[in-house]
Amino acid sequence: MSRLRVISGTARGRKLSLVPGDSTRPISDRVKEALFNILGLEINGAKVLDLFAGTGSVGIEALSRGAAFVRFIDRNRLAINTVQQNLATTGFTENINVLQHDAFAVLASPPDLHFDYIYVAPPQFHDLWKQAIIALDKNPDWLVADGWVIAQIDFKEYEALPLNNLDEFDQRKYGNTRLVFYERKQLADG
Repeated sequence: MSRLRVISGTARGRKLSLVPGDSTRPISDRVKEALFNILGLEINGAKVLDLFAGTGSVGIEALSRGAAFVRFIDRNRLAINTVQQNLATTGFTENINVLQHDAFAVLASPPDLHFDYIYVAPPQFHDLWKQAIIALDKNPDWLVADGWVIAQIDFKEYEALPLNNLDEFDQRKYGNTRLVFYERKQLADG
């Protein structure tokens, strides 16, 4: 994989470091650009949760494009060190929160914030993405009313999930990567 970079915004062109070893799978520039084209200007002023943050590339891209706040969570110390290094490289020191913590423990707790976007990109082929979506379905208040959860998975990993509080509303395939989009179910008026 080529080096990571920030594609657009205030930190455009800045190079990002990779997490040492093979415990993470960074998002490709192609997929990241497609994702942020989908999100468009809605990222301005948004609160973003970058679960299984790895390099922090998605959250940093969000900050570069005007996100108001990003929380990065990863349980791997090397990943957290890389996120902090990449934040220093890009100059983002405010409106961030970097936590070395287990994502599932966080999702099981009462939300301290409500996010516009939650990006889920765990290690592949361990069903962690399903566990994260199901955890968010059980505790949907991590999302604002019209918030989205976006899962980045290998296209072979996908399966429809039985959900009570989230609806899958779109998916996009880019090579071996699939982005699956979920939103909170809307309560019927009346």
